[in-house]
Amino acid sequence: MDLTAKQSKIFNFLKDFILEKDYPPSIRDIQNHCSISSTSVVDYNLKKLEEKGLIRRDKDISRGIEILGDNNIRSRTVRVPLLGKIAAGKPINIPTEGAIDDYTNAIELSRDQIGTKSDLFALQIKGNSMIDALIQDGDIIVLERTNQFDNGDMVAVWIDSDNSTTFKRIYKLDNKIKLEPMNRKMKPFYIDPASFQVQGRFVTSIRHWWH
Repeated sequence: MDLTAKQSKIFNFLKDFILEKDYPPSIRDIQNHCSISSTSVVDYNLKKLEEKGLIRRDKDISRGIEILGDNNIRSRTVRVPLLGKIAAGKPINIPTEGAIDDYTNAIELSRDQIGTKSDLFALQIKGNSMIDALIQDGDIIVLERTNQFDNGDMVAVWIDSDNSTTFKRIYKLDNKIKLEPMNRKMKPFYIDPASFQVQGRFVTSIRHWWH
């Protein structure tokens, strides 16, 4: 298959990076390593590699690049920092993308569990407010770092008004935010849209060994 010199350089860098890091490079990584003038040029050449069936991309996900075909080099595991328990009293100290390796407490997850998602962190659940979603006390939840959400998402939320962090299903109503426990014995509660911040969106959960 005919590739331009630039496309070959990018493709080889993708393979080498994934083999070394076990996750795909960012657009900026590609730009810097391959000495490309702009991220738009990187994007153009990635589109060409995708058209030629060499890669698959998910533009909605940071680092959402997968090698395809006979050159099927895939990330095997991803190291996700475990930041402790989600509990009241303080916001989650979420690491920046480049600081993940600074955390000594971490879990290893396969790409089968998280797909191509990156910017992940993990928390241990405290309590049983989400048991109807099959998430119990002591389980580990994995979240992607974001402040965006869609109605019905399960998210970690910092609530300014009472200085607490919680993990609930979220809904945006006309003039308030509804946070709903996934436990039929518990009632939803409502907060001011100006008094909260989503810190992460649910990706997957891991059942703790004692269950």
